[in-house]
Amino acid sequence: MNSAHHEGVYYIKKAKDFRGPTNRADNGVLVGGLWSPVGPIECISLSKALGGTTIVAVETVVGSFALPLYDHINDASDQIFGSMKSQNPIFDHPTLQLLEKCQTLDTLKQVHAHMLTTGLALHTFPLSKLLLVSSTLAVSYSLSVFNQIRNPTIFLFNTLISSLTSNHNHLTHIAFSIYNRVLSHKTLRPNCFTFPSLFKACGSDPWFHHGPALHTHVLKFLGPPYDHFVQASLINFYAKCGKVSVSRYLFNQIAEPDLATWNSILAAYAHSSCSGSGSISGWAASLSLEALWLFTEMQNSSIRPNEVSIVALVSACTNLGALSQGTWAHTYVLRNNLKLNRFVGTALIDMYAKCGCLDLACQLFDQLHARDTLCYNAIIGGLAIHGYGRRALDLYEKMKLEGLAPDDVTFMVTLCACSHVGLVEKGCRVFESIKEVYGMEPKLEHYGCLVDLLGRAGRLKDAEERVRTMPMKPNAILWRSLLGAAKVHGNLEIGEVALKNLIKLEPETSGNYVLLSNIYASVDRWDDVNRVRKLMKDQGIVKVPGSSLVEIGGAMHEFLMGDKTHPHLKEVYLKLEEMNKRLSEYGHKPRTREVLFDIEEEEKEDALSYHSERLAIAFALIASHSSAPIRIIKNLRVCHDCHVSTKLISSIYEREIIVRDRHRFHHFKDGTCSCSDYW
Repeated sequence: MNSAHHEGVYYIKKAKDFRGPTNRADNGVLVGGLWSPVGPIECISLSKALGGTTIVAVETVVGSFALPLYDHINDASDQIFGSMKSQNPIFDHPTLQLLEKCQTLDTLKQVHAHMLTTGLALHTFPLSKLLLVSSTLAVSYSLSVFNQIRNPTIFLFNTLISSLTSNHNHLTHIAFSIYNRVLSHKTLRPNCFTFPSLFKACGSDPWFHHGPALHTHVLKFLGPPYDHFVQASLINFYAKCGKVSVSRYLFNQIAEPDLATWNSILAAYAHSSCSGSGSISGWAASLSLEALWLFTEMQNSSIRPNEVSIVALVSACTNLGALSQGTWAHTYVLRNNLKLNRFVGTALIDMYAKCGCLDLACQLFDQLHARDTLCYNAIIGGLAIHGYGRRALDLYEKMKLEGLAPDDVTFMVTLCACSHVGLVEKGCRVFESIKEVYGMEPKLEHYGCLVDLLGRAGRLKDAEERVRTMPMKPNAILWRSLLGAAKVHGNLEIGEVALKNLIKLEPETSGNYVLLSNIYASVDRWDDVNRVRKLMKDQGIVKVPGSSLVEIGGAMHEFLMGDKTHPHLKEVYLKLEEMNKRLSEYGHKPRTREVLFDIEEEEKEDALSYHSERLAIAFALIASHSSAPIRIIKNLRVCHDCHVSTKLISSIYEREIIVRDRHRFHHFKDGTCSCSDYW
């Protein structure tokens, strides 16, 4: 008898100490049928010792409910099992309650041994619970249990696949290996609960390319009409691949979408429009608007939105900067008695912060009872983009004191907080702590934040050195941060090096050329400006036009530079002319060095006055109440002249103006800006 058998006997002996009440039928052990940590001789001996030799061979048929992607599946499974409890006491067995409380592998082995002595290990449902719990504590143990089951049902296959894909992203290959065993089985076939968790696993690198092949398996093994959870998982998968149009096509094929399907398509549009840069393109804005329209359609259907629906809706509002719609969503949660859980709360905190209402974001954060790392990330990130770096660092420290572990996003937003207010040394300490304190390797995004931190502070040589010595290949974001810093501090040498690398990585991105052109223009090197312009023309690169969104009365109005399309065009330009006159009276002289073209000074001033945010401000002064803050979202970084003039406009017209550009927020009030001219 080997050591593994001895260990099994030990755990069975220990199990007697806390075994619950059983009858004779419960004590039977199937010899050789289901694997146990003890051998067959010990099992027979143990069975006799317990006072009964009856071999229990009853399996409860529970269909094919797994425990994967959606809570609704768990709910359905629980309902089925719940309805059977009165007929079969196995579902209320105290051993299963002990099983769910296991925190260590040692405890789990004791409960497992007890399941063998009571015969629970002969039933599908207790076995599924054992696989589920053991896979979270020790995957190798779970696989050992599973591999010794002679004829596992598809339910058990689904349970293990689901647990592996949900709890162990790095073990996706094992989940697919188990799925291959289903495909090679003589009698088993995948069912509608096999696929959702596999599609979830395919939603990230390097598994994207397995998704379409898995889709063909759905067509092969499942006949129409297809299960709604499978359809929802397909919609989610294609959205994560960036194929929102495919997701919409699949959604449109469903005659009566259920809640899970509605939530999937809402999330597909809301999350596909998210922009890591902080700005929003026309395409991303259209996706977010479509999410709002879809939510309206959902309300008109018989399906009642739940918390997941609200998270998607609020995310779309965040992307658009649509404060009115986001506030309506918050009100909907309260009026309809939905749970303001940490997911909804985090989404609302993020929305309020990114719509310029930082005070409301902080109030909501303080009111939440359950705050996790994601919630802290949202509020720290909100404080960061509004320029409250020290408050953000205080919350970072508070989070650690509460026992919450920082994740990759925590370090990113904390580094950004330091960057926006010039806390270079503190930011460097946070960066170094990633590896020294938390044992994590800094990712490319963390190096990007560090380069931005050093560059903004004028430490361009240090920033360039970091880029050249980092352990991974720098991406375009890092080089663009360096180029932006070179532009701010007028360092032509580093600017040219950065652009050279950017052209290799992003030859068609106009903003890279514009930044270097601005550096040349600032020192009157017009020959070099023309050279860059010619390079852009030869490459067929067109400068991305500046655009600004302003919300008036719940409606979003978009303005482009020199816009001639707005229905109130005449009134807007009359107001703009008035603004320019008053700016001139207050001594404002346009800073024309950043205008790319070698044209007359008067024409440069006109070009600056027609920037998109100026037009948006002019319209807001006409169309909004005189006491209401003006909220603007701009797709590009605010130029120096617009920054200076907006400070003056806030004083001249006694209006608070909140501008969200591609990097941060600027709160203009009484002639000052919250960034303290450090941006």
